[in-house]
Amino acid sequence: MDRPCAVERRLRQAAPHEIFDVLRSTIERRHRARAVELLMADYAMTQLQPVGVLPRTRTPVPAHESDPGRAFGAQEPFCVRDEAAATVTVHLPVSVRGDRLGVLSVTLPDEDEDGEEAGDGPAAEVLAELQEYADALAHELVVAERDTDLFLQARRAERLTLAAEMQWQLLPGRSCARLEYTLGAQLEPAYAIFGDSFDWSASADDLYVTVNNGMGEGIDAALLTNLAVSALRNARRAGLALGDQAYLADQAVYGQHGGEQYLAALLLHFHLPTGNVEIIDAGSPRIWRLREGVVELIELEPQLPLGMFEDTVYVPQHFTVAPGDRLLFISDGVYDALSPAGEKYSLRALAASIIETRPLPAAQVPRAMLRGLLGHRGPGPAADDALVMCLDWTGRPSGAPGAVTPGPHM
Repeated sequence: MDRPCAVERRLRQAAPHEIFDVLRSTIERRHRARAVELLMADYAMTQLQPVGVLPRTRTPVPAHESDPGRAFGAQEPFCVRDEAAATVTVHLPVSVRGDRLGVLSVTLPDEDEDGEEAGDGPAAEVLAELQEYADALAHELVVAERDTDLFLQARRAERLTLAAEMQWQLLPGRSCARLEYTLGAQLEPAYAIFGDSFDWSASADDLYVTVNNGMGEGIDAALLTNLAVSALRNARRAGLALGDQAYLADQAVYGQHGGEQYLAALLLHFHLPTGNVEIIDAGSPRIWRLREGVVELIELEPQLPLGMFEDTVYVPQHFTVAPGDRLLFISDGVYDALSPAGEKYSLRALAASIIETRPLPAAQVPRAMLRGLLGHRGPGPAADDALVMCLDWTGRPSGAPGAVTPGPHM
């Protein structure tokens, strides 16, 4: 029997471009599946793209208004019966550590092992096993993307610009989840971004988050952001404090551009047991907090952008997040966006968008807010990148290892 552990071994042994084929043949054999399909979320998070040999793939389906989209949005299996064909199609989320990659769709005979009509769909143990297969596939997809372009190509609804190619390869993912927090982020225009970027990294007790807004356009902006993010990662991985991370990145950018180009950034260090936060405001990205239904801009002492002057000293500020807090990190491409009539996207409209998206999970908030921005800006080309990152803070439960009682909130 092909239990999930055996399938995981088979996926690890397969060539990177063959992992889905291996899983598909396993499901077809074990569950007599009529069809097995993998759909990858595109870069704009608006379509689910079937995986196949380009250009011979099936038509994409909407990521939020389709049967597979129901599973993708809710992150739960969704079953659809076809009485005429006597089948049931199970759509399963393909996600790893909160990063939503796509959907695995499996069409099964709508009958039990004795050939009788199942009536209410697959048994619970079958659904559980199929979800384990989808989870195993998600882990292998992340690894496989180092060695094959198949799945990266499948995500593309259109061709990326070179600058956008550089930026997407720089990102850690589009969402992630842990006991203490959930993160989601999105960039627009997804296929033509150039200067905005984000990064995160967590250890047992620490979460580092950066939001970057590089000046310029096209490849110049992408190169600037790549330099700054690489410098910040180098300093972080060397174990340097937040202020020293900013200093090292500042020196790297200034050393390369001599102050002619620089990068606006927010740098944050969350202490997971307490919710205490160190933050450096080095430019235009802003933080909004939604706490108990109240939206407020977190006022910070602005410091110089990275690379504007030589030997800039950065001093962290401090605040505390409380369980239930939602933080929104927003670039100037959002709050400075102009309508076709030249009207700026107001802070009131931004606050209303934060309230309207309150029921959504963190992973879905950025796309929803950017869709609202598009309604204001209109269908023409964007004048600037737009970035939204959402962090929902749960906090570490008091009984969990390493938990500490937090101090007063800012």
